[in-house]
Amino acid sequence: MIKIKKEELKDIFLSKLITRGFAAEDADLCAEIFTENTVCGVYSHGINRFPLFIEYIDKGLIKPNAKPSLVKSYFAIEQWNGNLGPGPLNAYFVTNRAIELAEKYGIGCVALKNTNHWMRAGYYGWMAAEKGFIFICWTNTIPNLPPWNAKQATTGNNPIVFAVPKKNGPVVLDMALSQFSYGKIAEYINEKRPLPYYGGYDSQGNLTKDPTEINKTQRALPIGLWKGAGLSLLLDMIASILAEGNSTADLSNSEYDTGMSQVFIAVKPVFNTGLEEYVDKILKYYKSAEPVSVEEVITYPGERSAQFKKKCEEEGIPIEEGLLEKIKSL
Repeated sequence: MIKIKKEELKDIFLSKLITRGFAAEDADLCAEIFTENTVCGVYSHGINRFPLFIEYIDKGLIKPNAKPSLVKSYFAIEQWNGNLGPGPLNAYFVTNRAIELAEKYGIGCVALKNTNHWMRAGYYGWMAAEKGFIFICWTNTIPNLPPWNAKQATTGNNPIVFAVPKKNGPVVLDMALSQFSYGKIAEYINEKRPLPYYGGYDSQGNLTKDPTEINKTQRALPIGLWKGAGLSLLLDMIASILAEGNSTADLSNSEYDTGMSQVFIAVKPVFNTGLEEYVDKILKYYKSAEPVSVEEVITYPGERSAQFKKKCEEEGIPIEEGLLEKIKSL
């Protein structure tokens, strides 16, 4: 394990994107997003995912210079086509568009179709919350989660984000609807470690903590068991309906994780002039709960990520040397 400065890692990402036809400004933003995800400790959707992102570009699945285009508009709600452009850049653009609509109408809802993997969903929650907006966004995915009591995966782990602004760091919940995202499962596989909790089923249909088995069967465990599976179904329905884009059923026709539908909702808290006091009061009570042991610490969503980021910015980002060399050689 070595440590690398944030700026140095960004320059490595940037050089690889420039050589693949990205415009300078787009390459810089995309490199910044991958770097930020890594600095925040979400390696699964930062540095670990970067080689696959490059592979999708090389295969023509991600079009480096494609831009989102407006399809339909009705006051505070809009529909955009991502035109298979880079997922992080599409999501960044649409997040800003939802904020612009919320600035005008109090709320903005943008549905996006034909886009690619947006990497760390929480990035867009932090982005909106730091500008003072409450924010919700989610995406559908290829089928990688089974309905409850099913053997086959016919719904997705459909990541969703909730974000609330706060001066000393927003409250941001970023989660997939599987107990562990497949990016996190891949991380445990690379590190040759078992999952800390049951995360899915093996080929015999037994619950397992073995990430390799779960990756093989594609039968991840839904959060909340049947409740998570039901929530996954509804998020898929709403995203594909609003975007008039691909559903998980449509995405099942391809072996690649591309062409999905997403929803971005920004809310300007215009009626609540005491937002900071509300948030602080709620968090104070939340963290007043007694930990189950002296080793445990009660944290709110987004708090540990912010702490990890601060440490990385001060000391450098810990990265496996082999992974860094792999990216340099792309």
